[in-house]
Formats: sequence, C-alpha cells, structure tokens
Amino acid sequence: MEAMQHTASSDRYAKCIEASKRVRWDIDRDVIRGRKFDLSKKFLPDGLSKIERLSFLDADERRLVSQIQGRTYANLFRLVERYIGAKMLEISREHSLGDQTALEALVRFTDEELKHQELFRRIEAMIAEDMSPGYTFLPRPNDVATAVLSKSTWAVLGLTCHIELFTQAHYRQSIEPDIALSELWKDVFLFHWKEESQHAILDELEWRRENAKLTPEERDSAVADLIDLVTAVDGLLQVQAKADAEYFLRVCDRTFDDAQVEQLHETMLQAYRWQYIVSGVADKRFQKILGGLITEPQFDRIGMALAPIMQ
Repeated sequence: MEAMQHTASSDRYAKCIEASKRVRWDIDRDVIRGRKFDLSKKFLPDGLSKIERLSFLDADERRLVSQIQGRTYANLFRLVERYIGAKMLEISREHSLGDQTALEALVRFTDEELKHQELFRRIEAMIAEDMSPGYTFLPRPNDVATAVLSKSTWAVLGLTCHIELFTQAHYRQSIEPDIALSELWKDVFLFHWKEESQHAILDELEWRRENAKLTPEERDSAVADLIDLVTAVDGLLQVQAKADAEYFLRVCDRTFDDAQVEQLHETMLQAYRWQYIVSGVADKRFQKILGGLITEPQFDRIGMALAPIMQ
C-alpha cells in the first residue's frame, strides 16, 4: 500500500513538471509585451472588489476603487510569494537525495515564485508611474516572511495551499469572465494562474507528506499555528484597507459625509477579507483537504476562531 501511494505521488509530481514545461512564460515576451495599464478601465472585477456596496460612488470613482484594490491585490501576491519561495526551497532539500522527480517539481515551483515576485515588482512600478502619488503598501515582505516561517511547516503549507487555491478560483470565477478589465492587468493574472494551478497540487502533496510525520500533539499545535497565521493575515489586511481607503479619499475630486466614509472603510476591509481569507477558507477543495488531515474537533476549532472574519 505504501509503495502504491509513493508511486501515485511521484506521478503527480511528474505531471506538475510536465505542466510547468508546457505553460512556461516570460514576463516581457508574454505578459507585458510593451504595453501599459489602461486607467480608463477597471483592474479588479466587481466580484472581488465588493463595489456594489458603495452605491454612492459614480462610475469614475468606482473604477478608481477597483484600480486601488487591484494594485494592492498584486502587491499582496508579491508579499506572500516571498515566504512561499523560501519555504519551497527549504522543503525541496528533503528530496535532494530521494525522489528526484519531486525535487525537480519543487525547484521549478521555487523558480516560478521568484519570477512572480519580479512580475509584481514590475507591475507596481508601472502602476505608480500613472496613478496619483500617495499610495503606500505598508506590509514589509521580509518581515512578514520571517514571521510566517517561524510557524510550523504544516501550518505554513496549509496557508499556502489556501492561497493558491483561491488564486485559481478568483481567476476562473471573476477575472477571466470580466471583459471590462484593463487588458494588461487581466493578462498578468492569466499567466500567474497558469503556473499557480500546478503549485496548488504541490502544496497539497507536501502538506499531506508533512502531516504524516506529526504526532497528534504536534498536529494540534500546528492547527493553532494555522489559526495564528490567518489571524495575522487579517491584521495586515486591516492596516492596508485603512491606508487604501484614505488614499482614495485624498485623490478623489469630492468629499463624502461621515456615513459614506465609514462605509468606504468597511467595504474595503470586507473586500480584502473576502479576497485573501474567506474565499480560500470556504473553497470546497481546501475544506476537503484540510478535513482529511485533522479531527472534527480541530476543524470546528478553526471555524470558531475564524468566525468573526468569515462573517
């Protein structure tokens, strides 16, 4: 039975390598292609921005909110991919003298995450040239990566699997169908999605492999670490949502009453929580994987801890 499971896992690593080779892309040749972002169009689709909750905004203002959120959406991916690349490089060493197929798959994973970081750095610089000055992305990638990597490998892999599953859901359900988006912004996430698809498979394989090593006590501690990580992500989102709402109010051409300002702040945070926590935690594939690794009381414990965010 163990040999059969090993063969099945090795086959899945091999398929990830095959997919990596097939969809391999270049930032300049395939994604940017000499283009600039079209500020006459939205960046983030309505399904992710929660813009329908801000009915007092006119069309131009709604588009500006989508562009601010889209800028932060890209920067948040740049942030999380800093720790993901470091973690995958660390994990790959466990395969160095073992399954060479798994090793190649994870080395490719790391290489692609480094490319994604470069892509999102480039994207931020390009957007900054055209949008009004004053935008600030507050989280520091190295500080966040250090904090995340201090937690158990099980919890880090759980957070990573969650992120890369919602990446796919966002593209398929909201980004790809929206014909009103800036073509370049849409292409950034098309090509990002192409490589994240196999990353999510590798996350699951490594998460299951790590889970098999743990004692019940270690796994219970790892569940606590996962809760801490998601709560920490929410803390970052609260800070950035506040900064982005204030940036919008500064660059907008009119003033708003107190109730509208409060609604703007609330909506920005609700949108970011949906994008980076709720949509991933609620993903059926994520719930199935997580539910197969932990006990029902542990699953309920996570649900209770995250209930204020999920609401």
